[in-house]
Amino acid sequence: MLINWKLREINLKIVYYGPALSGKTTNLEFIHAHTNPKMRGDLVSLKTREDRTIFFDFLQIELGAIKGLKPKFQLYTVPGQTYYLATRKVVLQGCDGVVFVADSQRERLAENCATRVNLLTNWRDLGIDAVRMPLIYQFNKCDLPNIVAPETLRAALQVDTTPYFIASATQGTGVFETLKAIINAVAARVQTQI
Repeated sequence: MLINWKLREINLKIVYYGPALSGKTTNLEFIHAHTNPKMRGDLVSLKTREDRTIFFDFLQIELGAIKGLKPKFQLYTVPGQTYYLATRKVVLQGCDGVVFVADSQRERLAENCATRVNLLTNWRDLGIDAVRMPLIYQFNKCDLPNIVAPETLRAALQVDTTPYFIASATQGTGVFETLKAIINAVAARVQTQI
């Protein structure tokens, strides 16, 4: 959280975290395409020639007010490929909330679990309190065949009372519900800190 008291603005960082090809970038692309241009900036993507995220994707949206301050929510994605593990930690620094995008396909279950462990490890290394950090799960790709039941994914990822949403980012199902939930969670936490 960065506050510019002169401009009465507050910058809040939300990171979309998950395994490779789980739909993190697709979430931001859908949000960008379906948000009023007056409320959002450009979508910035740093990709490889294979159209894979190499460092991060970035989108800023402006919504509402928090204690008289104009919030600017900066949405980032982390690269999913495991050889960019160090980059994930860099992008995670200074975050105010996380959306964990899990791939609902049966064959991706182990990778989802490994990425969740990586998130918790990075939080620990960065000194982030996992209990207090706003976190929302999104079970993406629910429109594909061969998916695991949400209850199976919840158990595997040890999602107990943490909110989660069933989604298909390509179709837009659950995308804005997930975004609204993480924005509300981040805003609620920020109001206790200002």
